[in-house]
Amino acid sequence: MTYLPFHVFGEDRPARWLVTCDHAANTVPAEVNGGCLGLPPEDMARHIAFDPGAAGVTLALAEMLNAPAILSNFSRLVIDPNRGEDDPTVLMKLYDGTIIPANRNAGPEERERRLNAYYRPYHQAQARLAARQEDTVLLSIHSYTRQLRGRQPRPWHVGILYGRDDRLAKPLIRRLEAEPDLCVGENEPYGGHLDGDSVDRHAIKPGRANVLIEIRNDLIETDEQQYAWAKRLAPILEEVLDATGL
Repeated sequence: MTYLPFHVFGEDRPARWLVTCDHAANTVPAEVNGGCLGLPPEDMARHIAFDPGAAGVTLALAEMLNAPAILSNFSRLVIDPNRGEDDPTVLMKLYDGTIIPANRNAGPEERERRLNAYYRPYHQAQARLAARQEDTVLLSIHSYTRQLRGRQPRPWHVGILYGRDDRLAKPLIRRLEAEPDLCVGENEPYGGHLDGDSVDRHAIKPGRANVLIEIRNDLIETDEQQYAWAKRLAPILEEVLDATGL
């Protein structure tokens, strides 16, 4: 049986939104080092392997927005779908102080095999979904750890990231800043653009409106927290999109 590197939900939902989750899973396919990257379970449960909580937020948001969702089904340590194919970090050998044993000796042939097996099918499916309407709006959901090893704690509850296209992101930032209990990061905790990343590939280059939302992962540990964030964000996203006239 061929391994399925992505899951699509609600493909027939009519909304303009397409909700994506590039780092939804910490799964290692059996064809990759027997299904194990050589890391202990506690490391595979960390942010280095996937975005904890992001999948639940993605699925709840897509349902509330009446929009399709696509989620990856492989760990970012297998191959990172939110990097360009020629990015040296697309196949990580060291992440947040942790060496990835099964990746240490992975050369160009293994990198190409993983691109063909997981990365490219995921992006082909995302491209097909994005093209289903002329006015698709890409909503990319991620999560981040409160503190990297040896670094200061991050203060933001949520970060809004954007690259060359800030038409939706900046109004969303201003709207979220009006929420009295939220600390909002603008292009924090990461910069909003990498050449060849998912938003660049499926939104910026084709000219589609887009925004990337990062939620601190300690705030979305449970199903209830994930649902609550989706319930909070969905009407705000609709409000801001409507206000922009995009």
